[in-house]
Amino acid sequence: MQIILLEKVLNVGHLGDIVKVKDGYARNFLIPQGKAKRATEKNIADLAARRAELEKIAADKLAVQSALSEKLNGVELKMTQKAGVDGRLFGSVTNVDVAEALRAQGYEITKAMVQMPTGPIKTIGESTVTLQLHTDVSCEIKVLVIAEKE
Repeated sequence: MQIILLEKVLNVGHLGDIVKVKDGYARNFLIPQGKAKRATEKNIADLAARRAELEKIAADKLAVQSALSEKLNGVELKMTQKAGVDGRLFGSVTNVDVAEALRAQGYEITKAMVQMPTGPIKTIGESTVTLQLHTDVSCEIKVLVIAEKE
């Protein structure tokens, strides 16, 4: 399916690009999320007229997320979990847990922004987690998991 991108999409293209993607990806993700429109003559003409406005919106989003990245840089989260004597957790610390802890501190983070390339944290100790705030902005935070005292 031919679509016009309304914002930068990772591994697909930039604002205003006309690209061909799989039908399901366009119908189920890009179009409902407002990231793209079908590449019809009317939509192409509409994009040409609104391009400056869309670029300003994209620049504003980037500026907001860059400022958030500066605030988050160096943040250390302390989380307590039940653990066995060998240091392994009963359960794990997931991206949902990290996002909730950051939201409790006042940061606007969703679970999709939290990237854990090695999977959930399953041991006590310090781990590094990457936050992908925008397609061009990411930062790292430290998560310190402490064994819960009984």
